[in-house]
Amino acid sequence: MNLFADIRTFVLSSLETMQSAGTLPADLDFANVAVEPPRDALHGDMATNAAMVLAKPARANPRAIAEGLAELLIADARVVSADVAGPGFLNLRLDPNLWHGIVPVALDAGADFGRSNMGAGLKVNVEYVSANPTGPLHVGHTRGAVFGDALASLLDFAGYNVTREYYINDGGAQVDVLARSAYLRYLEANGQQVEFVDGTYPGDYLVDVGIALKEKYGDSLVGKPEGDWLADLRLFATEQMMDLIRGDLALLGIKMDKFFSEKSLYGTGLIESAIKDLDAKGLIYEGVLAPPKGKEPEDWEPREQTLFKSTDHGDDLDRPVKKSDGGWTYFAPDIAYHFDKVQRGFDQLIDVFGADHGGYVKRMKAAVSALSDGRVPLDIKLTQLVKLYKDGEPFKMSKRAGTFVTLRDLVDQVGPDVTRFVMLTRKNDAPLDFDLAKVKEQSKDNPVFYVQYAHARINSVLRKAVDAGVAANASDLTSLAHDGEMTLVKKLAEWPRLLELAAKHNEPHRIAFYLYELSGDFHALWNLGKEAEQVRFLQDDATITAQKLALISAVKATLAAGLGILGVTPIDEMR
Repeated sequence: MNLFADIRTFVLSSLETMQSAGTLPADLDFANVAVEPPRDALHGDMATNAAMVLAKPARANPRAIAEGLAELLIADARVVSADVAGPGFLNLRLDPNLWHGIVPVALDAGADFGRSNMGAGLKVNVEYVSANPTGPLHVGHTRGAVFGDALASLLDFAGYNVTREYYINDGGAQVDVLARSAYLRYLEANGQQVEFVDGTYPGDYLVDVGIALKEKYGDSLVGKPEGDWLADLRLFATEQMMDLIRGDLALLGIKMDKFFSEKSLYGTGLIESAIKDLDAKGLIYEGVLAPPKGKEPEDWEPREQTLFKSTDHGDDLDRPVKKSDGGWTYFAPDIAYHFDKVQRGFDQLIDVFGADHGGYVKRMKAAVSALSDGRVPLDIKLTQLVKLYKDGEPFKMSKRAGTFVTLRDLVDQVGPDVTRFVMLTRKNDAPLDFDLAKVKEQSKDNPVFYVQYAHARINSVLRKAVDAGVAANASDLTSLAHDGEMTLVKKLAEWPRLLELAAKHNEPHRIAFYLYELSGDFHALWNLGKEAEQVRFLQDDATITAQKLALISAVKATLAAGLGILGVTPIDEMR
């Protein structure tokens, strides 16, 4: 039940009635007509911009359109009032019984309240984390992991067929560095003194890899030239690091549907096939790029190269796919990987990148547009940096990691639920300050506690109701008439609309914001009951109590649904 969608449908049918009557032209596009909560709740329950967006194409005065529309809307029993405001906005007040109808819907659906078929089963690939397999996940990876996982869950909840995917960057030079670093730990395990020179990975996380290598090879590799062991150690160390990364992800409850290896693109013809597809479309040519302004990118050469004509698909400049020495650029395997996604039949692609990959956005969108002939949209979400604090001071680096705070460090400090929720309390492209002490405070300023406390408080009331022999009953909710109660009911009614908006824009942070606001409305009503006995949840009248229990049980269901999307376990009792 999406009450806002229902009223929008009613508004559209009223506009069509105006068209039939000749007061509006017949060729209007209603796509931008919206029905949403007003900016100020004092103005009404809902507001529509219909008159404002239709005035210009209709060549009519917006107030005149709004007044005509108001006459039709007010004739329906669901609408108590329809007031024209300003140049033509229309504010509506609805019958309270219409709002009450959301409560039994939420109760019946439980944690599935708000689940939608908006996605209509469209296949969506969400690629996230995709960290280099050269060490454990750090805090920056954590934000991308949580964001991507919550987004995948949100899209699933909205009716999409979602594939969660991790791209293993195991084809580049960094894996050679990993192998050399693992070899140093192998030598160390064999009793030798080693020195980690610049460019190698000094973190203690490779100690166990060195020991495992000794168990496998003994001392047979000691003193051998690099050519004898590099390929084997690349594979061995990569597998060890991916096991470590899978363990890190498991700490946050993240399980991927598919791991795709970059290495599988080389020597298999997949890169060649992708470039051939672009060439057949007239998008590959030999040329020399002009020197770029500002910082020089790593793939620019002042000589003839094989180039992708990405400017034909919205990029700022054409991009090299093959270097002058005949080797592939870093961009070529990324093209091939996304070509593979397109060939797998996905209807939509979403990539979650770190903020340092901002320069890759236009070229990747251009590549997918070209490879799919514009059929498959690619949305790239950039996650900004996370700054960790504890008691106002920057959190110390991890010795085990060598140079960064690991995901495990963070989860050990605050737990997976807090980690996940806090990572979603800011929009993905905004920097995030994560204070390890503040997230343990029991206050309104701690959003994790505030939401979990609402869920726990409701459970406390419901336990007392069981002891009193009273159960929730939503068959008649007429006693829910207080402003505080109606505020809570109306906030519940926003949930299905909010979900679809969040899914439409690929913005799971909206869920966290909504849960905080819903919890605030619940806590406000709880506190109001300290002085106003009539709004207390447990009354002497069992019938009235049953109605109030229905309301807070609906809130509990909504909190559970939202927390489930975020991957956070609701707490039944605060300790």
